[in-house]
Order: sequence, then C-alpha cells, then structure tokens
Amino acid sequence: MTAYSLPRIKKPAPLPEKHVYLMANGDLRLSANQNCWAAQYEMEQAIGEAVNSAGWTIVRAHSFKDDEQHGFIGSQAEGMKVFRDVDPKAPLIVAEAVWQYSHHLLHGLLTHEGPILTLANWSGTWPGLVGMLNLNGSLTKAGVEYSTLWADDFADPAFGEQLAKWLDTGKVTHVIEHVVPLSEVQIGSEEQQLATALADELKHNKAIMGVFDEGCMGMFNAIIPDHLLNPTGVFKERLSQSALYYETTQVSDAEAQAVRQRMEELGIQFQTGPTHETDLTDDQILLQCKMYIAAVRIADDFGCDLIGIQYQQGLKDVLPASDLVEGTLNDSQRPAVKSRDGSRVLYEGEPLPHFNEVDECAGLDGLLTYRVHRAMGQPVENTLHDLRWGDWDQSGTVEDYVWVFEISGSVPPTHLINGWAGAVSERQPAMYFPNGGGTIKGISKPGEIVWSRIYVEDDRLKMDLGRAGVVELPAAETERRWQSTTSQWPIMHAVTYGVSRDQMMARHKSNHIQVAYANSAEEADKATLAKAAMAAALGMEVALCGTRKDGGSWS
Repeated sequence: MTAYSLPRIKKPAPLPEKHVYLMANGDLRLSANQNCWAAQYEMEQAIGEAVNSAGWTIVRAHSFKDDEQHGFIGSQAEGMKVFRDVDPKAPLIVAEAVWQYSHHLLHGLLTHEGPILTLANWSGTWPGLVGMLNLNGSLTKAGVEYSTLWADDFADPAFGEQLAKWLDTGKVTHVIEHVVPLSEVQIGSEEQQLATALADELKHNKAIMGVFDEGCMGMFNAIIPDHLLNPTGVFKERLSQSALYYETTQVSDAEAQAVRQRMEELGIQFQTGPTHETDLTDDQILLQCKMYIAAVRIADDFGCDLIGIQYQQGLKDVLPASDLVEGTLNDSQRPAVKSRDGSRVLYEGEPLPHFNEVDECAGLDGLLTYRVHRAMGQPVENTLHDLRWGDWDQSGTVEDYVWVFEISGSVPPTHLINGWAGAVSERQPAMYFPNGGGTIKGISKPGEIVWSRIYVEDDRLKMDLGRAGVVELPAAETERRWQSTTSQWPIMHAVTYGVSRDQMMARHKSNHIQVAYANSAEEADKATLAKAAMAAALGMEVALCGTRKDGGSWS
C-alpha cells in the first residue's frame, strides 16, 4: 500500500470565554500604513477600554510589525496567515480608523463562523468610516453576516450599550424605517413611460463599459459579475492600464499643451511648483493632459459609452494621478479631443461618463443617470463621491446635519461654484502619489441633487436612491472640513432629506455615493422616480430612502 504524504492542518486553540479578537486591516502601501498607524492605535486603546468595561478582553489577532512600524494587515497573503491562527468560532471585531483593502480580509471573513463586527471611528481624516463602508458592501455582496457600529466617542454610554449587546449576543441591528420599496411608491405615468423606453433602448442597443483593470483598492463590492450586468444591456470591454500608459506616451506635447490652454481659458488655476516630489509641476500636468487625450481615443477605439480608470495602484508608478482626467471627462464643457488622424472630434459636445476607482456599480449608475437626465432636460454631469464624513455646521449657518461628500477625481467642474473658474488644481498627496498630478478642487454649488447607489446583494443588483440639497457654508467652515479630510480634493456640503447620519450608515452598502444636480426640487423628485423606475425595468430591486425636500413621503 502506498503511503502518501498528507498535509497537516494546525488548528488554532479555542479563544477563552469573554475574549474577542481584534483585527486592523490596512492599505497596500507602506507609506500610508505608517502615516496612519497613530490614529489606528489611538482608536484601538479606546475600543479596548470599552470592551473591558463590558467585561470582555481583546485579543489582537496580529502583532505590531517592528520592521515596518505599523500594526496593520498589509496584504492578502498576510491576512491569510493571520486567519490560520484564528479560532473560527470566536467573535471578531474588524476595527478601522483608516482606508483599508477589503480583499486582505475577505477570504477569512467568508469562512469565519463566529460573530463579526465592523467598527469605525467617526473621523474624516484617513478615514476609517469610508474603509468600513467598503468592507460592509463587500461582505454584503459576498453574503457574509455581520454587524456594524461607529462612534464619535467610544466612551459614550450609548455606544457601550450597543457594543455590549453585540459581545453578549453576536448581533446588533439598526432602525432603517426611512427605506421604502419601490413597489409602494406612486410614479407618474410620464416618468414611468420614459423609464420603460430608456430601459428597452439600453437592452436592445446595448452599451459598452470600458474597464481599465478591475478590482481597484480591494473593492470587491465595486465589481459587478457579468451575469448580473449583462441583462441590463451593458457589457464590459476589459482594457489594460498598460494600454493607457502606452497611448499616453504617443500623444504629442503640442496636443497636450492645447488641452491645458483650453482648461486655463475655461478658468482653472494650476498651483504649480518646481519640485517633483512635493509640488504639482508643469511636466505632471502635461502628462495628465496626454492621458486625457489617450483615454478618449481608447474609448472611441472600442466604442465605449463610459470608462473607468483605476485609481492609484498601477499607474501611480509610471504616471501622475488620473484625477484631472476623470473630472474633465465627466464634464460637457471640456477640451475637444480629435481622432489620431484629426478627422473627427470624439464624443463632441458631451461628457464621456467616467467612474472613478473602476467602481462598476457607480459606472452603471452613472450611465443610467446620464440617459435619464438627458431625456428629461436636466444637467447630465454626474459623479461618485466618497461618503467621507459629516458634522453639524459649527458656523450656525445651517441647522441640518451636513455631510462631507468628497472624492479625489471624477467631479466635473460644472458641479462647482463658478464652474471651471471656481476650480483649482493642487498636487495629490505624495504619500499616495509619488508622481504627483493635480486634482480638480472646488466647492460644489448650492442646489438640488439626486443621490443613489447600485450594489450587489443576494446575487442580484439593487439600488437605493433619495434626495438631498447642497448647501453653501462660510469659507471658514468649509476650510475646517477640508482640513479634517483631504484639502486637495473637491468637496460637496450635502443635507440628505429624511435620512439621518446613523440611518445612512446603517443602510448604505458602499464607500461611494452617486450624485447629480437637477434644475429644481420638483424636477429632482421626478428624475429620482424616473431613474428608480428605469433601474426596476432593468431588473434591479429598488428602494427610495428618506423624503422629498418638503418632508413628503415617497409612498
């Protein structure tokens, strides 16, 4: 009889009663993990005190790394090693004060049998709550049960009560009475007729989503499986960032200079300096303008209706950031790009919808928004933002809770106060972008918006959407918010109608939120309903969140 060498699995020891694991998932980039560790450490000390107060003890599932000077899980491979030594039946807290790459942990969370709690501090700085929302969306898509909590102060008795409940029962829930299924909503006949026609057109004529490499920044929730996407009439053209790099190198200096000249004629100001490592340089801007031309030409080559460029990873080592490119693509008023032979203007007079960070859920949402708003005579420019942070207005100008919607790229200048003339381009932080590159920084103009999010749950596409208003805050308050987040990025001050901070956090299944302006509150309501009906006609499960501006119910 042959004796084979069988693998042996070293099973971890059971965790003692009243003990709970804590994990800290981090970034893929060492510089980010090192810079952000102090905030994570501070949060973990506060969580430890809260857990001790509940009569439990934290066991950190992985140690501080002396050689790297941080205590984050920094890769998928490292995460797998950590989970090999974790009792699969024990309770587990994933505590996040920073942006994190969900795929570092997803493998272990998929097979973990004990209760899972995702937990974030209420801070816009790095930020943990954005990372947690991404992990929540990824777990939702993967079908993993979890609970979630967030807190301004981990010593708050209200938080302690919720934490103790999770520790003792393995579950904590939140009230989400602000959500109304579309089946309970009355939609006007004209909006329904338009939605049905637009859905039928998309399914019949079909559309191409150009994807420059999937899976950006560990965002499992941002990938739509083909078997869910294709029934909507949208099909992926899988493109490579290497092709975008090559095409960028083929654009002439003269063409790129013409793009920059047009941007400056429109009013944007570039804050340049001489030092590549710390400043936005003219050479960086030139390469960004070349990338813009290259992206439009590649999209035309493949007949794309929309495209998504990976954020940070990959291109960051060879090119400046794509942010200037992304926001410009999303604007109707943008520098013209001709075909290589100069015979045609590509996508003339319209935006080429771009979905930041290759978030395909945002891309599909953006395509629907573009077509609904175009048909209804509403502004077609739309973008995703990070659901970054929020706070009460400390100036006293606005009584409502004001969200900070903020994203590095993708925001069209049309969304900003004074448009292109209200935009400033500043260098991306060197911690993330060694090759620099400028953003399109500005303050979003006051007005009525539709917000939405497509996500994957129970192996189907779903959409939540609602209404909000963009408010104007004093310059000092805006600056406070910028300094609490990322000051180089465009910012939107948003008040969500009928949706509180905690309701949004409890329900939202993504770090991203899609926004588009409408010409009035009434027209925004109609655009909301038309988009909801179009999504439903494409097979999505749709829910309306919150209220209309006047507080009126959707049902």
